[in-house]
Amino acid sequence: MHAVKTIAVLGAGTMGNGIAHVAARSGFAVMLCDLTPGLLERGVATIEKNLAREVAKEKLTRQQADEARARIQLATDREMLGGCDVVIEAATERFEVKAALFRELDRLLRPEAILASNTSSISITKLAAATGRPGQVIGMHFFNPVPMMALVEVIRGLQTSQATFDAVEQLAVAMGKTPVEVNDAAGFVSNRVLMPLINEAIFAVMEGVATPEAVDKVFQLGMAHPMGPLTLADFIGLDVCLDIMRVLEQGMGDPKYRPCPLLVRMVDAGWLGRKSGRGFYNYT
Repeated sequence: MHAVKTIAVLGAGTMGNGIAHVAARSGFAVMLCDLTPGLLERGVATIEKNLAREVAKEKLTRQQADEARARIQLATDREMLGGCDVVIEAATERFEVKAALFRELDRLLRPEAILASNTSSISITKLAAATGRPGQVIGMHFFNPVPMMALVEVIRGLQTSQATFDAVEQLAVAMGKTPVEVNDAAGFVSNRVLMPLINEAIFAVMEGVATPEAVDKVFQLGMAHPMGPLTLADFIGLDVCLDIMRVLEQGMGDPKYRPCPLLVRMVDAGWLGRKSGRGFYNYT
């Protein structure tokens, strides 16, 4: 496996711009690609703001921040990604969307390039099967906010080669992250444990056991969680929580993963948490 020099990040949203920021800060040439120019501009503005924050906190010098920004090239056409060594996909958490992207990337990239997905719950094995290079498909699940969080779940699909796993593990370390090896199963480790916890907290609210504030306080003060499960759900996005619960329910075939009806109703109402201004708490 050749050394990784150029990383493409597909999707300039919260996770994508965070991954691009960390890759550029770590010395890699980065192509940040999004087909929506407005999203691309917003993503770059976020990166610049976060780099400036790191300078203000004296984590980077002004020169290091400027050099990191200069390593990021913008692309609104996926054809521009052909020369990249690794593509990290950070698109919508829907299998059909990701599979279509992977088929297209498979056609565009050099045969030795690696396709990684930042999916938080979707089967890497299934995504790999949509390509002609299943041995070079892998999961790289970063955590939000990416510049701050140390963990990357590195997920092996059934077909992922050892060379691909080793290259991506080394890449995560080079990006200043701590890789943890996980095998491909619905929700991996993080969301298989976290989402049922959040779902159960929502059941406790729906059934009148306690208010959202009380549930969160129990976890903050009793379990030393930095934020309670309902504050965290609002931060993640209730629509994302619901999508992941449905992946778990379908992937495991076990009724214990049934999404709480209150979660379903809140998503139907457009109460998605912080991003919509209202979830379990009001953000307006």
